[in-house]
Amino acid sequence: MTADLMPQRRAMMILSMKIASMLIVDVRRTDYEGGAIRGSLNIPAQGFWWNRGMLYELCYKADIEWVVFTCGSSNGRGPRCAGWFLEHVRNTAEDTDMQVMVLEGGVKGWVKAGQQFTQLMDGYEPRYWEQLFVDEERSKDGKPNTGGDSATQTTVASESSA
Repeated sequence: MTADLMPQRRAMMILSMKIASMLIVDVRRTDYEGGAIRGSLNIPAQGFWWNRGMLYELCYKADIEWVVFTCGSSNGRGPRCAGWFLEHVRNTAEDTDMQVMVLEGGVKGWVKAGQQFTQLMDGYEPRYWEQLFVDEERSKDGKPNTGGDSATQTTVASESSA
């Protein structure tokens, strides 16, 4: 099953105005640095399949209306986990009310959308994201990656919090 996209602006409005009950599930693992969307739950994709039933039970009992999945860019892990969860919600739990979606652009897109989005992040590290985006541009241009390995990124994030 394929989950629909949740537009960034809609997710931001729901979070900031608290107009509905929404849980963001962040499935990043080794790239879970630089901050996370406020209130999100981190369940790494590598173990999500086995936890999908428990997540459903928690969301159902908490009367969560929207379960929105994200990863770095919402192109791989986020949509895959959302699909697994959607299949469980519709076919195993037979729940037709809970909405399961994928966050448009992922956490990277959230950061790129600007300050009104990053102010809704916990542990936001601007230097980490700046370095990450510089490294991504270099790799797109075919230039050598200077300082983009995880050790350097961790150092950048650590230095900015000091």
